[in-house]
Amino acid sequence: MQKRPFRKVIQVAATLAFFVLPLAAQNPDYDQPYRPQVHFSPEEHWTNDPNGLVFYQGEYHLFFQYNPEGDQWGHMSWGHAVSTDLLHWHELPVAIPEHDNTMIFTGSVVVDHQNTSGLCTHGDCLVAIYTGHTQTSEGIRQTQNLAVSLDKGRNWAQYPGNPVLDLHMADFRDPSVSWDPIARHWIMAVSLPKEHKIRFYSSTDLKQWTQLSDFGPTGDINGDWECPDLIRIPASNSAKSIWALKVGLNPGAPQGGSGEQYFLGDFDGKSFHQSRLRGSHGWTNYGKDDYCAINFNNLPKDQKPVLLGWMSNWQYAAKIPTTPWRGQMSLPRRLSYISDPAGLALKQEPIVAPLRGKNYEISALSTNTSALYGSEHTLQPPFEIRLHFGHPVEPVFGLKIFSDPQHWTEVAFDTAKKEFYIDRTHSGAAISPDFPVRTKAPLVTTRPYDLTLIVDRSSVEAFAQDGTIAMTDLVFPVSNNLQIQIFPDDAKPIQSEGQLWELKSIW
Repeated sequence: MQKRPFRKVIQVAATLAFFVLPLAAQNPDYDQPYRPQVHFSPEEHWTNDPNGLVFYQGEYHLFFQYNPEGDQWGHMSWGHAVSTDLLHWHELPVAIPEHDNTMIFTGSVVVDHQNTSGLCTHGDCLVAIYTGHTQTSEGIRQTQNLAVSLDKGRNWAQYPGNPVLDLHMADFRDPSVSWDPIARHWIMAVSLPKEHKIRFYSSTDLKQWTQLSDFGPTGDINGDWECPDLIRIPASNSAKSIWALKVGLNPGAPQGGSGEQYFLGDFDGKSFHQSRLRGSHGWTNYGKDDYCAINFNNLPKDQKPVLLGWMSNWQYAAKIPTTPWRGQMSLPRRLSYISDPAGLALKQEPIVAPLRGKNYEISALSTNTSALYGSEHTLQPPFEIRLHFGHPVEPVFGLKIFSDPQHWTEVAFDTAKKEFYIDRTHSGAAISPDFPVRTKAPLVTTRPYDLTLIVDRSSVEAFAQDGTIAMTDLVFPVSNNLQIQIFPDDAKPIQSEGQLWELKSIW
């Protein structure tokens, strides 16, 4: 091992190992087994969908589905946390509690800059548009409602004219609301889950809504459509932008349970039109554990859209083996898209660089030595690995992350099957029959064989092929002392280079 100032460099030509002390949370309230160290989780109790993501007066606001009374789903209210960097979150008291036999389901928060709603008293204010889930004498009714905050989201008041949109339906939810600067009105995308439709409405005041159009059914319709989000996305290599319509599906996603598909195309102010180009329909995440992801409203103009999701799956969310909390969020990721000979693709770049600590460079020496085969590195999560593989000479290659000889998670490219996959069938605790699976994504052989991997105490998030594949999976290893092995270790060498960073706890 050759040491250089301010970083360590590892030239891997044989079996090497390094040991890193655990980066424990500074706050003991966030240092339990499986407590994520670079992903947001509430201090206690249940959480699921992120809600009302918005940037306002220097703060990123994360509202989230929350049960203030326990660690199982119920009494749904909006929890609240704020951050100045999208990573270090400060949890605040419950923002919008359930009331009058109505639970507060998923929705949006917008900045009403021009006081179109008439609810702001001095300049602009925050307005929440959420689904009210009410138990009536005639059964469940879901309606769209408003709440307003005049103090940067710390306190909220219900609009006395609620509901503002009521179709007298049991399934009508998850409004995604944004401002259309060209038409100069608000646009709402809201789900009709059983009909597999996303309905668009417009409003000039957030109170009176006019129906514009429906999108769907199309794509995957094996379950309920939920949590829509309409996002304008820039290209990664040009000034031209495209529209993405993201739609949650539960159950029936390809990996089982809940998942999210996206459609790329154009929104003309009234209707969404899917592109006819190849790749215009795909999956936001090919893992089991990223659901109801939404983007932040009101971002500065120089920022790309930022997406954040719930890291779990409805198949087993109630069985997650954590206490005193249950549920966590994905890493935030910046969105763009690429257009290449293989077609269109959504591109996701995780926001994690501000947490980087010590750095280790990993590089293969040549193609006629043992290079990375059998090279093993032991450390404790959280950490980030970025690798670029050369032209594949073996059909399957990637990483194994061991917690002991019998338990590991495998992250790899399979060029024979044209798949990228995470295999957690031997990862540790199997909390449900639906948990020990191999999640997979289609591999495009003309795109680069690169990999960004973020490993936390109970999750693996992978971004491959220039971010066009995102895969998030929970894992519950038997130990935090993890060993990393690049494989295969008994075949022709594979060229690879990359870096590993220890990540600092957000707590």
